[in-house]
Amino acid sequence: MENAEGFSRDPEFCSMIDRLRDEIENEEGTVPAAFEELARTVDTEELHARLTAPGQPLWAREIAAYRLGTAGDPRAFEALVLLLNHRDPERCVTAAHALVRLGDPRTARAAAALATNELRVAYALLPVRLLADLRAPESVPALVTVLERRLGAGDPHWRVGLACVEGLGALGDPQARDVLEAALPHPRLGRAAERSLSLLGGPAV
Repeated sequence: MENAEGFSRDPEFCSMIDRLRDEIENEEGTVPAAFEELARTVDTEELHARLTAPGQPLWAREIAAYRLGTAGDPRAFEALVLLLNHRDPERCVTAAHALVRLGDPRTARAAAALATNELRVAYALLPVRLLADLRAPESVPALVTVLERRLGAGDPHWRVGLACVEGLGALGDPQARDVLEAALPHPRLGRAAERSLSLLGGPAV
């Protein structure tokens, strides 16, 4: 388990703590002592207890899930997946970082399910980026599926489509060629699609 000093040098952890402290101050006016105590603890059992106890505030669950996840404790997995699909993008970023560090084999399947859930497409950006980072067998098929849905004229979720285009280029899998070529005429995605096609080793058409 990473010690408290190690976490103090973790930029993502420090950013999360600053964000949560500001949230609490804005909502309640003061930061409870329990916040600072939880931010310092390295006891995995205490962290797990705070993660699973009923009535815990969101900030406590987020801190506990992050610290357990980055320590490689699989008990953080479900909470981190829920945070990955949160409406607050900053929470999604933190969860994605912890999930990569966790290295749980279930992560890619969960990220693919979140990314391809059209009812939650507004929150799919971080699951899409996570799939590209994971480079898992599920990554390319999921990104292709999501990108195909984003090619319609006037689709409001073009940023999700752009993340798919960029991710497919980074993954460099030739299975992505057809959908990247289909993205070439898209006014917001075309230039990125050209770059990604060049990474596949063949010409854009």
